[in-house]
Amino acid sequence: MSTVTTLGVTGMTCGNCVSHVTKDVGAVAGVENISVDLNVGGASEVTVFSDEPLDEAALREAVDEAGYEVASYEVQLNAQAAQSAEQAADRKAHNCGCGCGTDSAADATPAEKTYDLQVPKA
Repeated sequence: MSTVTTLGVTGMTCGNCVSHVTKDVGAVAGVENISVDLNVGGASEVTVFSDEPLDEAALREAVDEAGYEVASYEVQLNAQAAQSAEQAADRKAHNCGCGCGTDSAADATPAEKTYDLQVPKA
């Protein structure tokens, strides 16, 4: 199962802050990867990727140890499946010449494929 934990962290102002939070949060057991969207003057978004849910207290302590405060905490379980389902809803069959499908109109027919079989003269 893939899990995405999003922390809103206040007080971060520069790349050095990002480095400290990334290092301390990365040391929490189970953390696979971290992404930080720095928002000077507001809550920076720290996204933590893991296979299983992480210990909330350990994450909060790591941010505190780095010198910052957790303003919000959100966990999305089975994130990969949720993302795939969200993307599937946006995909729909289309009426084209590739033959992959047709749109919802009953009378839709795929475009006719044409080929130019003439070989250019050398």
